[in-house]
Amino acid sequence: MKILQLCKKFPFPLKDGESIAVTYLTRALVDLGCEVTLLSMNTSKHYLDVNELPADFNHYKQIYTVDVDNRLKVGDAFANLFSDKSYHVSRFESKEFAEKLIETLQSDDFDVVQLETLYLSPYIDLIKQHSDAIVTMRSHNIEFEIWERISQGTGFLPKKLYLNHLTKKLKKYELEKLNEYDYLLAISQRDLDQFKKLGYKNGAMATPIGLQLDNYKINQQTVNKSICFIGAMDWIPNAEGFNWFLEKVWPLVHKANPEAQFHVAGRNTPPDLLALKSDNVFIHGEVDDAIEFIGNHDLMVVPLFSGSGMRVKIIEAMALEKCIVSTSLGAEGINVTDGANISLADDAETFAAQILALIDDHDKRKQIGENARRFVMEYYDQKHIALALVEKYKYIKEKSYYKRHKS
Repeated sequence: MKILQLCKKFPFPLKDGESIAVTYLTRALVDLGCEVTLLSMNTSKHYLDVNELPADFNHYKQIYTVDVDNRLKVGDAFANLFSDKSYHVSRFESKEFAEKLIETLQSDDFDVVQLETLYLSPYIDLIKQHSDAIVTMRSHNIEFEIWERISQGTGFLPKKLYLNHLTKKLKKYELEKLNEYDYLLAISQRDLDQFKKLGYKNGAMATPIGLQLDNYKINQQTVNKSICFIGAMDWIPNAEGFNWFLEKVWPLVHKANPEAQFHVAGRNTPPDLLALKSDNVFIHGEVDDAIEFIGNHDLMVVPLFSGSGMRVKIIEAMALEKCIVSTSLGAEGINVTDGANISLADDAETFAAQILALIDDHDKRKQIGENARRFVMEYYDQKHIALALVEKYKYIKEKSYYKRHKS
């Protein structure tokens, strides 16, 4: 099975959900005998010197990158107000990437071209012109849904109106593209159900983010009464959720339990946050090892009110036997059970109360953590997820081969 994988950002380092989702699945596919070639944008926002990749990043047959300037530009954003095109998507349209895609398709006979996220869909027609490969979309989120939720939570009216305008165009584009894919890989069953309600009619399956579970070693020696948050601080849902927690929840926790500590880590932490002085709040910035960071603390919080898809940090923490307090939306896409393998709360008072109760109850934390680990082992082992996908690809390939030759 020869797969060409297209990415809008290079899937390394493994410090965000998208990179983890791409890399873990790809490694598992290769372990199952697939031959995977990567063609990735190397964007200005997430630029990587591929010459500095570690030796063990060796699962791809070939790696091709194209530099793409996807910076937000005031002039382009203003001009887009008078265009029907989605500004979210147009930032990933590149003549150089298109040329490299044609060259790559002509260099080999691929069975599948797998698009990682909606932002590669502008190249579908090009793929179909130069290849007979099955075109699959691995949708990491329902993209317009993220921005709808961000818009709903925005109070400043001019910004809200602008975001609503961009979101409507993104939604229109996402729905127009839906049935151009030969097959859809949704990141969760919840997202798959939503896509079908929105009009998707072709073949599809849920392909969640899975983990290489042997990488997740349980740390029994944690900092007492320690709570952690981890997430890229330049992603709007993370920044919104963190600010809500710090302003609304943490004062309640600290007042009731002055010994409690709140540790924060994340890529692109702004300087003003790094300089924050607050009672028992520790800002670490980007950490070298997210797994180690999560493993060092009693509790992890996921206070999200916007976003879509599924949060890989939740299943990582569950794999580490951690007790998690999350909003319902934060845990969306993961079939968790409140009180059994996670704790859910959607207002500041309840969120704080859950934290305070769990900080003082070691046995309850341990029980929830053990249940969480078993849950992840049953449903989020990457080997099982990849095997199901390979079997589906084989089936689709045989079916499409039969159709072509019958006609």
